[in-house]
Amino acid sequence: MNKVILIGRLGKTPEVTTFENGNKKISVTMATSERYRDRDNNWVEQTDWHNIVVWGNLANDIADGRRNYSKGDLMYVEGKLRTRQYTDQQGAVRYVTEVNADKMMQLAPARPAQQSSYGQPYTGEQPTGYTPIPSVSEHSDPLQGSDPENDLPF
Repeated sequence: MNKVILIGRLGKTPEVTTFENGNKKISVTMATSERYRDRDNNWVEQTDWHNIVVWGNLANDIADGRRNYSKGDLMYVEGKLRTRQYTDQQGAVRYVTEVNADKMMQLAPARPAQQSSYGQPYTGEQPTGYTPIPSVSEHSDPLQGSDPENDLPF
């Protein structure tokens, strides 16, 4: 079985190629990232770039504007992994690995650069109705006056 599922952000706005017979091909790059801790316990983010190719009705929908995708959009892509070869202008044989997408769905639009990842600008102010919780050190004995039999949650 040859099946690829990716969730990531588009690296550019999709490019449309129209062939003489009227068929359309969409080409776009997509970045996927994974975070992990290295042996020194530091967070490391690894980003991989994928070439995505779309044909058929899905390509027509994108090319005709019925599906409007832009650089930075968070996308779900499902398809097949294909490797093709070609000879470049210097005569060297080159290999390209692509995902031939059967499904593409926008999960979230691109984030504006000036906004936080939650969609709201950061102002530094506390939310309305915010009351800080007193720290344990403000109480002489946090268990004083409690009855263990009455504190059970059941």
